[in-house]
Amino acid sequence: MFPGCQEGGTPAMEILYQEIYKMKAVEARKRVIKTWKETKSIRKTAKLWGTSRLVVRKWLRRYKEKGEKGLEDVSRRPKRSPKRTPLPIEEKVLRMRKEKGYGRRRIAWFLLREEKIEISENTITHILRRAGLGRKRKQRKVFYPAKWAYDEDIPFKLAQVDTKDIYDKGTLGTLTWTHITRKHLPRYQWTFCEGRTRIRFLAFSRKLHLTNGLCFVALVMSWLRAFGIEERVFWQEDWGQEWGGDNPEKLRKLDATYYRPYGAVLGRAPKERHGYQGRVERSHRTDDEEFYIPLLLSIKNESELLHYARKWLYWYNVKRPHFGKDMGCKPPFEKLKEFYCNLPEQFALLPPIILDDVSTFWAIRGGNDLLTPYSKFLALTLFILCISWQDTSIAGVLPLLSLGGISPEGHNRAGIKEEIPLHY
Repeated sequence: MFPGCQEGGTPAMEILYQEIYKMKAVEARKRVIKTWKETKSIRKTAKLWGTSRLVVRKWLRRYKEKGEKGLEDVSRRPKRSPKRTPLPIEEKVLRMRKEKGYGRRRIAWFLLREEKIEISENTITHILRRAGLGRKRKQRKVFYPAKWAYDEDIPFKLAQVDTKDIYDKGTLGTLTWTHITRKHLPRYQWTFCEGRTRIRFLAFSRKLHLTNGLCFVALVMSWLRAFGIEERVFWQEDWGQEWGGDNPEKLRKLDATYYRPYGAVLGRAPKERHGYQGRVERSHRTDDEEFYIPLLLSIKNESELLHYARKWLYWYNVKRPHFGKDMGCKPPFEKLKEFYCNLPEQFALLPPIILDDVSTFWAIRGGNDLLTPYSKFLALTLFILCISWQDTSIAGVLPLLSLGGISPEGHNRAGIKEEIPLHY
């Protein structure tokens, strides 16, 4: 009789094969073989251990062929994989992930565009996982209802607006940081990011204060109205002093004096909830990876910075594919054209400027003067546009910037290319 069994072949202890298997697989198989040796019956062994006769036969056959080594697990990898991705292509995928940190969608797009290699995103996922380069998605915690970018289906209903400190030594590295500080390049980047299509407008400044922030509002809103964008824009900003701080009375005055006349609304992202500004923050990471880190060492002065920034804005808005939610790998301007089909390409090319150079024309009494008359909005914007376009006269810009900001022709405004030559 098998040790540990009562009369009639019933196990004295309810320890089944599956339970021991979970504890230690090889030990469970050894005990099965030991029971078979004592009972000399595959049927009885299977019954005593609560498993099937096929399982007992399997391990008995391996034991007879290789001894106790045969009881160890063997690889289940197929001997031939005719549909596996060729090794050179796998190496290209892994190299792009390691060197550039691209995700599966971007890797697939660049391989098709640059190497003429067509490979699915799911295949890339399997390649990265086998190499231990997969990413675990962090589950977002929902704290309370708020206005997210993907809640809006119409462009320019919501804009995420933020500033970026270009002098980020941890990101740029010591060499690049030393270079830009010695060249006295502008420290701050001002970013307007439309929440639905991700189209962006940029400006720079040496100082971070409210006057420059109001100049940026005037510049962007005048640009939108000049091209017939009539939507009421919700400017979602953080709580920095460059946007008015957190004083409720001060914010109400700012909203009434500087935002409402343009059909805009001053808004705030919830404090300590950075996800609400996620799209503009993510675009700043792209600025670092694809613009500042590769090019800053070759930029010697502010003029060159603006020159390269115009090219970068053109690439980002018009040519560069975007891999975000609902973008379909389309550039922001191409996505915007799905809603405003008659918008000219010039709309995406608002020239970046140095805000400090025009802020004194905004408020003579300093950066925190909140009661500057609304009439200065138009005068400032005209001045900005004139210094940004070398061959454009004030007469050529006036028809585009009426006080209301919307011309009778709407979106399909004829003659824009002739009136506003852009230099890139």
